[in-house]
Order: sequence, then structure tokens, then C-alpha cells
Amino acid sequence: MSFNIALSGVSASQKDLDTTANNIANVNTVGFKESRAEFGDVYAASLLASGKTKVGDGALTQEVAQQFSQGSLTFTNNSLDLAITGNGFFATVPEITSRDFSFTRAGQFKLDSNNFVVNSSGDNLLGFPVNTDGTSASVALSTTEPVRIPDSSGSPTPTTEVDVRFNLPAGDQGKVAADFDPSDPLTYNAATSVTVYDSLGDSHVMTYYFIKDNDPGVVNEWYVATAVDDQLVDVVNSDGSDADPATAVNSIGTNTGNGVTAAKISFSEGGDFIALASADGLPQLDSKFQTEALGPVILSNGSDPGQQITIDFNLDPNNATPNEPTQFASAFEVTSLEQDGLPVGRLTGIDIGADGLVRATFSNGTSEPIVRVALVRFSNEQGLTQQSGTQWKESILSGEALAGEATTGTFGDINSSALEQANVNLTTELIDMIIAQRNFQANSRALEVNNQLNQTILNIR
Repeated sequence: MSFNIALSGVSASQKDLDTTANNIANVNTVGFKESRAEFGDVYAASLLASGKTKVGDGALTQEVAQQFSQGSLTFTNNSLDLAITGNGFFATVPEITSRDFSFTRAGQFKLDSNNFVVNSSGDNLLGFPVNTDGTSASVALSTTEPVRIPDSSGSPTPTTEVDVRFNLPAGDQGKVAADFDPSDPLTYNAATSVTVYDSLGDSHVMTYYFIKDNDPGVVNEWYVATAVDDQLVDVVNSDGSDADPATAVNSIGTNTGNGVTAAKISFSEGGDFIALASADGLPQLDSKFQTEALGPVILSNGSDPGQQITIDFNLDPNNATPNEPTQFASAFEVTSLEQDGLPVGRLTGIDIGADGLVRATFSNGTSEPIVRVALVRFSNEQGLTQQSGTQWKESILSGEALAGEATTGTFGDINSSALEQANVNLTTELIDMIIAQRNFQANSRALEVNNQLNQTILNIR
């Protein structure tokens, strides 16, 4: 019996050594969780046996239990390196069409040849689809999809409105509108330009020419002529109606010398921008003019020839400090010139937030949400079935996988450009190895003593 007891001790010590050695071997494995050999004594007795004299039958390895304590974080320069601070796991599948889920804490992700985010084993990272505002469309594991970083460009946005604010010099000499020639700076008082975009994302230069009316009976009124790519375009009312001075939102000027209709704006004696009366005699609160359709001559690249651009002078009488043009006794100055169009954008970066939202940024200054990295947790983490590659599978003991978003519940936060190191304490493991070695030696010595006793008995004559 003593042979079997000592042998069970040797076996338990060997299991302890194996477990400790495995922990030490994976001390630098990202996302690794240490294990602990747990033992129990063996005690067998019949119903009629005397329990007072029963010694026991040795030791038995009950379980090699995984320890899911948080590992320390190390930071990297790769935004696709992800670490979880919390109880969550990343969900992966071996193929983009597979539903064979695996779960991992190792966040060493990268892009494959098709721009899917994969780990070192080639498994695809899963995420929740998101709406345009970044909210998750669903948080069920069954609706997750492989995370893919777009390689396409950001869509262009045609310019629909230009907001312009400026100061026109009150002391400038008036010009004859009929003499206006955009190629002759002496025929206008000032000019400024802004880059606008068509429906294909091509850029065009939109120029505004300011001509002070020299009519002796007119005070503080200016014409505003508009050109796109050096081609003058007519200006109409913001509602698209004809450029009739009697019904204009602000007064529409007569044709210039080039036969092009220009907007006409007016200022008060204090230099403030004012709105003129419409046909019904009421003051117009709108401060917008609009170009006529630019047409295929200007937009000769196949973009939308019906594109019109609204010119907003920002008159807002409800604002205590309105930001409209002025006519003061100072030099011409443009204080704001903004447009709402965007060119074609190229992917320039990926940002992953603590909530797992993956957002792509483009060279045109836009960004858009792509997907939200899915996290999964279990009722009993130690019940997970361990796989190679620092991955686990769901089991009956672990309970069903529960999917959710990072930063909610106990799923934890996602840290981009960071990796979770193994939760192995090397000093502790080395001490455990010494203890396991001593236990192994002690049990081996017990076997040796048993052998010597048996040999003594056999030598009795």
C-alpha cells in the first residue's frame, strides 16, 4: 500500500512540476492565463472498516484550474493591437462564413490580404454592425460579422452652400458696373476665392468680385459677381426665382458689362448689412443668393451639371451678435469663407475607442464608424475548454457565451495600441517549482525506503 501512496505523491508532484513549467514557458505569451494544479487526498474505506485506523490512499490531481486574473498591459504603436481590462473575451472564427466561435484574450491583430482583421492564427475578429451614428445595430453573437477595414475612399460631397463674411472698404471709389471685366482688376474693388467641389469630388475655384455702385443717387450699395473656374455665372434668388429686382430676396443687380446678373447688397450708414424690401413691402430676413446651374461647360468632367451653389451672407436678425458682412472705413478683409463640400478621401487612419467602436478617418477630413468590436463573457470562465493559440471554447461548465459591448457591465474596456501580457508571476512560479521538486524528492525517498524495507524482509532467512 505504501508503494501506491508514495507513487501517487510522485505523480502529483510531477503534475505540479508540469503545470509550473507550462506557466514559465508561456510567461511572454500575450493573453495567456496561468494554471494551477489542485490536489485532493484519496480516502477509501468500506462500510464495516474502522475509520480510526485508516491511513489514506495518497494524493490525486483533481483539476488543473486556469486563473483568469488581469494581466498587465504593454503599449505598442499598432492601433490594431487590442487589450481588454475586464472580464470580456474577443470572439473569432476560422473563416468569414464560419460560426465556429473561439474566444481569446490575445489581441495581436493585423490585416490579411483582403483587409479583414485577423489574429496570429489567421482567425477573423468579430464585431457588431453599427448605424451611421455609431450605435450598434445588434449586440447578439449570432449577428456579429468579421471586422474589415475599408480600402475604398471616402465619398465626395458636392458643395451646396458657401458662407461668406467680409468687410468692404467704405472709402473705396465706385465703379461702373457696365465696365466690369474679371480680367481687369481696375474694373472692380475687391475679390476673394474659395475652392468648391462637384458631385465627383473634383475641385473648382469659385471667385467673388465686389463692385461698388458709382451711381450718385445710390449710397452704400455693392454688386457681387460670381465666377467658377474663371467663367461668370448668373445669380438668382435663393428660392430659384428669376433675378427680378422687384421680387429679389436682396436686390438683384442689373446685368454687368459681361451680360451676367450680379447680386446687389446694401449697407446702412453705420456699415451694417441690411435686407431690402420684397414686392410685398416687408423686409426679407433671408440673406442668400444662389447661382444658376453651373452647366456642362463648367462641369465638363461628367459631374452633375445641375449643381447650384447658395451664397449665404449670414444675416441673422435674431442673433444678438450677427455675423454678416460689414462696410466700415477699413481695408477689405475676409473674416470667414467656408463651404460644405468634400473631395474624394483616402483612408489615412483607424481609431478604436474604449467602447470598441472602429472609426476610419479619411484624407478629406471625414470619419465614419465601421463596426464595433464584440466582447463575450461567461458565467464560469474556468469551465472554458482550452485550445491552442491562447484560445478557448464554450463548454457546458462555462455556460453560454453572452455577447455585449465594451464599457458596459463587466465586459470591460478595450485598449487600442496595447496588449495584455500573461498573468504569470515568474518569481512565484520559480518558488512553486522548488516546492514541487522537493515534494517529488520526498515521495521518491518514500519509494526508496519502501524498497529497502521490502529488501530487508526478503533477506530474512
